[in-house]
Formats: sequence, structure tokens, C-alpha cells
Amino acid sequence: MKNKGIFFCLVISCCWSTDLIASSFIGRDTILIDSMIQPRVDFISLFTVSPTGNKLTPFEYQMNDKAISFIQTYMDKNEADLKKMKTWAKPYFNLYDAVLQNNGVPIELKYLSVIESSLNSNIVSSAGAVGPWQIMPAEATRLGLKLIPSDERTDYQKSTQAAATLLKELYAEFGDWLLVVAAYNGGAGRLRKVIEKLNTKNFWELQYALPLETRNHVKKFIATQYVFESFQMPNSFVEPKVNLPKKMKEVDTLPSIQISGRYNLDIISKFISFPVQKIRELNPMAEKVLATGKNYSLRLPKDKLDIFEAHKNEILQASLQFLYQIDN
Repeated sequence: MKNKGIFFCLVISCCWSTDLIASSFIGRDTILIDSMIQPRVDFISLFTVSPTGNKLTPFEYQMNDKAISFIQTYMDKNEADLKKMKTWAKPYFNLYDAVLQNNGVPIELKYLSVIESSLNSNIVSSAGAVGPWQIMPAEATRLGLKLIPSDERTDYQKSTQAAATLLKELYAEFGDWLLVVAAYNGGAGRLRKVIEKLNTKNFWELQYALPLETRNHVKKFIATQYVFESFQMPNSFVEPKVNLPKKMKEVDTLPSIQISGRYNLDIISKFISFPVQKIRELNPMAEKVLATGKNYSLRLPKDKLDIFEAHKNEILQASLQFLYQIDN
């Protein structure tokens, strides 16, 4: 895939006489209400939904644009291997589907095993996680898996049952499957602290307070299920629209300052007494760039920029302290 942008747009029809879109990710996660297809709320942060006004295709599903750039890069690197896996992995997925369904877990969560281990039962991580679901020793024991004389984490049936139990536990706490994927990778305790600090359960709003590996893990999950579910992409792609302020001429004339470091926009907002949403509107890529440690040209109204410049070291220190508290 060499195109520079991806526009994910999935339109789903309501059909009474056939299986209700049984072969698609969206179809399995919808319910029929008043002859209309509605999205299941526990996957709501993955897609934005808008009515089309068309009785045959009442809703239009668009991939969250905050995932698009990552997904394109990931698919460029991995799409060929994932498509090959579609054929040889069918027996494993059939087993996964049965176990996950019996435990009330969406079968899309089987793709978590793909990004954890590429379905390799003998893989061992540097941290000691083992098997297709990469389960840690203490967690395995708690979930009833034996580690000796043979390690049951390498058994597809038993490890999938254990993973399903863990996934259900995480969903009972966090209520969103993207957050479950994040917690599965980075730990429920860390995610719990981030949610408490930022007072949100929206993955896209809290993602930059999570470790890079964890937020990328979630996006790998999204990209992998996209490839495996065989959604059809248009021949030409449209760059995703960024939610910029309406008065673009005014924005263009605002002064800016080059910054680097793990500045937190909420901390900046408190220091300069300027709404954080306005900061995000003026700087739509700030959180993503600053989280990588790269330089960023921060744009603010002149009076607010002057305050920031006068206190930028204090703001950076407060931002780092904030991140430290979340991580610990």
C-alpha cells in the first residue's frame, strides 16, 4: 500500500432474510433495533457513526481518524504476512471462536493472540510471558494453568480459556474492549491510574498518557482485525480531515514557539489559563509529536504564549511529574 492516506468507510445494510452481516466485524457487533443497524457500545471508540438517511444503508461507519496513520504504516509492513495467515490459521481461529463465544467474549479478540505471538505456542517473552496469549506465570497460576511438569500456557485450548477469563475480568472493570486490549498489554493497574488522573475512559483521549508500546498494541489490534475481516478499501484514498478551528486565517497568524519534551497539554492549560480543547484545536498533532520527544511548534494566542514562555521550564517539570505519577 503506497497511498499516503486511508479513508475507512464501511456502509452496512439491514437485511431481514439473510444472516445479519455475519462475516464482518461491524456486523457481528451490531444489534437490530426498529429495522435499523446500531453499533454495539463496547466498541464505540473504534468507529464514528453517522446516519445516512438511506433506509437500505442507514448508518455509515468511519474508522476513527486518530488510528488511520498508524494503521497505514502497520499494514504496509505486515499486510502480506497477515493475509497469508488467513489460510493457515483457520483451525486456530475456529478453536478461539468457540472458546471466546462460550465465555461471552467477542470473537474479534482472537486477533489479540495474533499481535501477542503470531499464534506461536512456544514463544517466550523477555518478561517471562509464554504461549499464544503471552500469559505471565503469576497470572497463569491464578487462572488455573499448570506450569510444571509441562507448561499449559502453550496449550491452545487451555490458554485460550484462561485468556478469555482474563479478558472478561478486564471488560467488567473498564467496559470498552479497546481499553481491555490496553490493559492486557500494559497492566490493569497502570490503566486504572491513567483513567483516574484524566477522568476519562475514552482510549483516544488518554492514549498519550500510556506507554508507547501499549498504545501501539491497541492500534495493532485495530489494524490486524481490519486485515483479517477483509474490509474493501476504495481504489483512491482521501486524507483524513483534522478537526481544525473555523477561523483558519486567524490561526495562521498566531505566534508559535519551538518546544521539545514530554509537555502535557492539560498542564499547559492550567498554567496559562487557556482551555485545553482550544490548545488541541490550535495544535492538532501536539500530543502525538511531543509523546515521541520530537520538536514541535506550539501555537497560542500571543498573551498566552508569553505566559508559557515565561514558565516553560516549570510547565515541563510539572508535566514530567504528572507522567511519573501515572507510571507509578
